[in-house]
Amino acid sequence: MEWTADYKIKKELQKILRLPEFSYINGKEITLYRSYGSSSRAYARIWGLPRVWQQALSLKPHYIIEVISERFNKLSPSDQIKTLIHELLHIPKNFSGALVPHKGRRQNINHDIINRIYDHYYSRQ
Repeated sequence: MEWTADYKIKKELQKILRLPEFSYINGKEITLYRSYGSSSRAYARIWGLPRVWQQALSLKPHYIIEVISERFNKLSPSDQIKTLIHELLHIPKNFSGALVPHKGRRQNINHDIINRIYDHYYSRQ
């Protein structure tokens, strides 16, 4: 599998991060990579830096969003934005390096929430 930084999508991600729904996210601590050759069924995934690694390496919390080229490229532009919104929703409000599951006590990540945020994003363009 091959990984490359994707600055075009990172630029789009920065636009999404201007939404008030994501005001708690530090965009400078998010890296965006495009992968090639993955056999994953996902369109994208997010990776957090666990607290033990942060402490051991004296680093701040950080996240990596990976878009899986073979699948992500086939999405419409609006579905690509919705996929990025979905991945951002996995970042907890305390921006700790942990990840929020799809269903939990505090937040559910579902199509209704993603579509509501996408509509807000689209209305600002």
